[in-house]
Amino acid sequence: MRIRATVAAVSGALALSAFAVPAAQAEDAPKAGALSAFAGQAPADDVVGDTQITNVVVNGGKDIVLGTTNPKTITVSVTATDPSGIQDAYVALWHGASADDVDGYVVPNEEAATCTESSATTATCKLTITIDPQLDLYMNSLAGTWKVEAAAQGKDEDFVWKDAYKTHRVQRFSKLTVDASPEPVVKGKTITVTGKLSRANWETSTYAGYTAQPVKLQFRKAGTSTYTTVKTVTSSSTGTLKATVTAASDGYFRYSFAGTSTTPAVSAAGDYVDVR
Repeated sequence: MRIRATVAAVSGALALSAFAVPAAQAEDAPKAGALSAFAGQAPADDVVGDTQITNVVVNGGKDIVLGTTNPKTITVSVTATDPSGIQDAYVALWHGASADDVDGYVVPNEEAATCTESSATTATCKLTITIDPQLDLYMNSLAGTWKVEAAAQGKDEDFVWKDAYKTHRVQRFSKLTVDASPEPVVKGKTITVTGKLSRANWETSTYAGYTAQPVKLQFRKAGTSTYTTVKTVTSSSTGTLKATVTAASDGYFRYSFAGTSTTPAVSAAGDYVDVR
């Protein structure tokens, strides 16, 4: 089943079949308005006329990061051009092997985009998409790269539709803790720094340890603003971290994780150690 058929079933929108058919047939169709209706009818990567998409921005260009419970609403926009001007646009995100084989799909909240003209021929159209980790992200394997489906419609009913105009990342929220002890400590003695790297498990709505990941132990001397990497440790099978260092001066220890394609970078707040 085409991906658009899925969208049509989800949204239930029936408007804008004018967008879904050639201009010659538009007089027999409902008034234009919601591109989500076109989602159930258009062929893949279709172009009718001279409408062009020049840019699509998802979440301000930032990765979409979700925890276990709270939905997140993001803004998406399509900049498009047509000699007659632009009247509507559509953006959705999907995950899967192909547009015919999807396992994740999120659609706009609005039935029609809000379009702002920058000229008589060009406009940027905005929509919002709400992603609920408990409804939309039912598998951890959904973390990573999603395809961005985009469409735009000219005021003359010309349109362009792209199944995968670009890609965007959806990630599992990460947490990182640190604890340096003993506090205070005698200079020259051993400091043990423990912590844990965890991330959202969308399948259980809990946070679980992120295993076998390189994490940097960093130190910032009191009175300075820059952290320096002391050593790199690997998270255990439960995500725990442990390292030892020699006490030299007052300062802050933290763990810092660089992130992966499925999990964002994160740094723990520094834990102060008083060296005497």
